[in-house]
Formats: sequence, structure tokens, C-alpha cells
Amino acid sequence: MARALEGIRIIDLTHVLAGAMATMILADLGAEVIHVEPPYGDDAREFGPFAGEAGKNRSAYFVSLNRNKKSMVLNLKHEKGKQILRKLIKISDVIIENYRPTTLPELGFGWAEIQKINPAIIYASISGFGHDTPPEYRSRPAYDIIAQAYSGFMSITGPEDGAPCRAGASIGDIFSGHQAAIGILAALMHREKTGRGQRYDGSMLDGLFFVLENAVAQYTVGHQIPKPLGSAHPSIAPFQTVSTRDGWMVIAIGNDNIWKRFCTAIGREDLSTQPEFETNSLRSKNRKALIEIVEREMRKKTTRAWSKILERESIPHSPINNIRQVCEDPCIQYRNMLVEIEQPQIGRVKIAGSPFHLSETPGEVYAPAPLLGEHTGEILKNLLDYSDEDIAHLKDDGVINHG
Repeated sequence: MARALEGIRIIDLTHVLAGAMATMILADLGAEVIHVEPPYGDDAREFGPFAGEAGKNRSAYFVSLNRNKKSMVLNLKHEKGKQILRKLIKISDVIIENYRPTTLPELGFGWAEIQKINPAIIYASISGFGHDTPPEYRSRPAYDIIAQAYSGFMSITGPEDGAPCRAGASIGDIFSGHQAAIGILAALMHREKTGRGQRYDGSMLDGLFFVLENAVAQYTVGHQIPKPLGSAHPSIAPFQTVSTRDGWMVIAIGNDNIWKRFCTAIGREDLSTQPEFETNSLRSKNRKALIEIVEREMRKKTTRAWSKILERESIPHSPINNIRQVCEDPCIQYRNMLVEIEQPQIGRVKIAGSPFHLSETPGEVYAPAPLLGEHTGEILKNLLDYSDEDIAHLKDDGVINHG
């Protein structure tokens, strides 16, 4: 089966998560992704958990983000390394990086320089605060937690009246990676029409600000500064985590009809006609009193028992699964979202599958994550016509490590 992005070549100058997420998406969809790593490798190769034999290149974290890619080691501080990268740029469709905005320009690979090498290339960057940004922001270091804090995301995350919390996943990296993949695909479509490449300038700050949902509107329209509400929704109730006899579950009562069915399901039909709970706006206004009543009822049965009752009444709900439970869930298994691969130096390992369920060209995991520099020689010989002797000299000069 042909893959959607077959024939698209991407130079991946990314490291760790944000950029790696973008290139993983594109690789899953069939693009040829050449992950150009420094001689010491992507930092993510040193992140746990580790699997297989002791030593380097066994990071399950790296494996989970770099399946379907090729690895090429290239010392970009060496002029010969820069020459090789320029040759790759000439024959590629996309180059993507997530260093600080000053890093690649200092090496001679800023947008202006890359345009001269290949005017049709798409040059994508992901950084904390963007490349086209006020000068004082350009050189700021930014990890995911920095973006979550600066964007306002952490100010609305956490228990009510408690300390702000970081989201459980690195969503600043993850959202910016997904958005970069979308931007690259749009740029490729534009190039099909015009023949022109362009620059994508993404930032983690932009990505998280974009997904703040109605928090921005609460301030710009309602003139309120939102605060953490735990698992509760700021304008729908009850729409949050509630305790049961043996644990926790989520209920999501999204409209008044569901509210009436919910009241019947928990044996409290009287609640649906109480003036302070008749409409969603009233329930939101009186959330604390409402949740006290609801939790009193929910604590009478176990999570499993309530799930059966709420399922029968078609009430949106969920147990709060741990990672073991969701990995073993029939839906995840049916949709092939947990796949097993044969990873060199580790063996059989299970990782998340591709969520892109296209009818003709679905995303898929078709190759393991590469060992450091595994494809360097192959790329030099097959794409750039270097001889074995040339490659040996480059290795002796410290330009490459061809695996």
C-alpha cells in the first residue's frame, strides 16, 4: 500500500520531543525522515525508561518517538559536515529544527541561507517563543514546563484553591509538534500550487495559548481571570471527577436532557426540578452545593456498579483508567493503538501506534527507531554519491559516524 507522504524527504535536525513529535507524525504517514544527530546523539537517547542490554541507545523514550526514521550522524561544527548538510538540503523537501532561534543561523543555516540553497524547501522551526518575536524573547531557553507556565496553562490547571500544576504529559511540546506537522503539510500543498517553499515559525507559547479554549474568552469577554477548578469545567456542571465507594470516575453532564437522565439514574429525580439546578447556568453557579449532593449519592456504589448504570442510561462517564488499564483496553487494542515492534538491541517492545486512521493511506509503524548513525553510510552513498573511501575519510576526520 502506498503511503500518503511517500516521496517526501525531510531533514530532521530536532532533538527530544517537540520536533521529534512532528517528524514522527510525518514519518508515520510515509515521509522519508533523516534524523541528523550530533556525534553524541539526540539527548532523548539518554532518557529513561531503558530496555534491553545495558548501555547507550536503549532508551524506550527515544524508541517511542523515533520509529520509522533514519539516523545520520553529522558534525555540523566541521566544515565538511556543513557541506554534506547543504547537499542534503538541495535534494530535500523539508528541514525542521527545534533549537534556540540563534543556533542554526550561527552555523550558517538560517532561513535566508537555506532559501539560497533550495528555494522550494519548507523550513520549519519550533522554539519556546518563536523566531519572529521581540528580541528579549529569542534567546530564552524553554522547556515544556516553561511554556505551560508562561502561556497561562498552569494557572488554570490543578486543584481548586491549590498550587498550579503541570499537565501530566508534556503538552507544550506535543501540541507544538502536531501544529508544526499541520503547518508543514499546508506548506507542501501550497508548494504544489506555486512551486515556492516557505518558512514555518512555531512556538510552544503559541501552541498552548491557542488551546486555552474558553479561558481567553472568559477574560476578554467576561473580564474574569480564570482559576484552577481541579477537574471541573468552568461553565458546565456537573462535568468533573467525582468520588465513588472505591475510587473515582468522571461524569460529563453536557446538557439539561442528560441532567434529567442522570438524576433518574442516581435515584434523585427531585434534583432535576430544584430551582437552583434546573439549567446548566444555574448548576454552574451553584456547583459546590450540587457536587456535595452528587458525591453523596455516588459514594453509595462502586465505580464498576455506577459504570453499568450510567452506560445503560447513556450518560457520558468514564472510570479514571491508569496506564495499565488503558493499554489493556479492548478499544485501544481493536484500533491497533498499541503495536509491537522488533527493536534492535532491545527485542520486542510495545509502543503507541499511529492515530491517523485514513482509509487508503493510514499512518503506521513500519520500522523501528534507528541506532545512532545507523543510516549515515547508506545516505552518503545512495543519495549523495560518496564512495566508500570518501566515507572512511569523513569518519577519520570526525565528521560522521556511519554506524
